[in-house]
This record gives sequence, structure tokens and C-alpha cells, in this order.
Amino acid sequence: MKKNNLIEFLNEKVRLYNQPSFISEDPISVPHRFTKKQDIEIAGFFAAIFSWGNRTTIINKSNELMKLMDEAPYAFCTGHTDNDLKRLLTFKHRTFNTTDLLYFIEFFKWHYSKHKSLETAFTLHGETVEEMLTGFHHYFFSLEDAPPRTRKHIASPKKGSTCKRLNMFLRWMVRQDDKGVDFGIWKNIPPASLICPIDLHVARVANRFNLIYFKKTETLQVNWKTAVELTKYLRTLDPDDPVKYDFALFGLGVMEKF
Repeated sequence: MKKNNLIEFLNEKVRLYNQPSFISEDPISVPHRFTKKQDIEIAGFFAAIFSWGNRTTIINKSNELMKLMDEAPYAFCTGHTDNDLKRLLTFKHRTFNTTDLLYFIEFFKWHYSKHKSLETAFTLHGETVEEMLTGFHHYFFSLEDAPPRTRKHIASPKKGSTCKRLNMFLRWMVRQDDKGVDFGIWKNIPPASLICPIDLHVARVANRFNLIYFKKTETLQVNWKTAVELTKYLRTLDPDDPVKYDFALFGLGVMEKF
């Protein structure tokens, strides 16, 4: 497909999926239940970190956690008692268990005691998104009692991960338009600097359109380099807002099985 035709095609898919009707069946519906900035950040972070597997299950488990937190995640994380934590002891989502959850809450309590927004957990640790994600990983696990098992839930470019879930969370927080899906509540990370979330569904579509390249003899595998390569191409389509095409690639790969 010629590039002009490709841009027109992908822009049409962005328009199709980047609209309020997309929200209800996507994990972004979880933070959309809240209006307080810090509630949006915490609910969004959990929903993003839980985002592997069936989307309905992801949403249900995220909402279950919000209910356990009295539908006020910021107040719960920063003001809970030991007795409040007892109700969380049976919570589990796939390999994310109580140990992980209690540490996440401890981190949020510690961070918000010093900062008004989760944004600084990223922006104080680098200039580029790659630097921010690497710095965030170190920062997140800087508490003395950080459980080794919990490290698998927070990806890092240093380990070659695509950081798909964290890049999706950044998209939610940073991107802003008039469509009402992404929040755009963080103002210190330019949308142009974001990295497109990529998994095997998105990679399959991107490879089909030659946005990334795999030899026919290669197994389709993705890593941080692949995410950067895809985003570099998307910036040629829209240098100011390259990750808007996440809507198109995700929609084609997951919704349309393209």
C-alpha cells in the first residue's frame, strides 16, 4: 500500500476506535470511573499493569480491586490501616498476588507523601521515555522491602522489554484530544515523545504494512527495539502524535483480527 493510502487508511481506523464507544470494553474504562487526578493515576496504573489476557477479565479484576479500595484508590493507598489491608489478602490476578499488591500500595503511599502526582515518578528520572521507564523501574523498587518476585510486573527497556503496559499507561495519561478516551492530565511529557505500545497483535499488523520488518524465516518476536522502530515510522505519519495510531493497530489486530 502506498504511503498516502496507508496514512488515509490508518487515520480512518484511528477515527473509528478513538471515540467514547471504545471505552466501555477497554481497561481504560477503569480510570474513567474517577474524576480526581490521583484516583485516575492509581486506577489507570493498576488497570494497565493487569492488562494481559482477556480484556473482560482485566476490567473485572481491576474493578474488583477498586471496590476493595472503597472506590477511592488514592485515599485508600495513602490512608489505609493495617485492618483495611486484610480485605486485600485474597486478591489475585493471574501471577499478580497479595505480595505484589501490598508492595504497590506501599509504593503509592510513599510516593504521594512527597509528590502530588505520579507523573514525577517518571519525569524526574529521565528526558526520553526510555530513560523515564528505566528510571521509574529503579525508583519503584527503591523501597527497602521491595519483594524480588514483584519486579516481573514492572518492565524496563534495560531488559529489552517492549514495556507495552507502561507505554499504554503513559498514552492514557499524556495524550489529549477532543475524543474523550485518553486523559491528557500529564503536561510535562510531550505526546511526540511517547512510544507506541506493542504486542504480538500490533506487531502482526505493523509487519503486514511493513511498518516494522521481519524476515520471512524469522519468528515474530517483539522487544524494546521493535517498539522504537515502530514508533519511528509512526512519527513519519504524525510527528506530533505518533501513538494515536495505537488505536488503529490495536483495533485492526484485536478487534478485526486483521
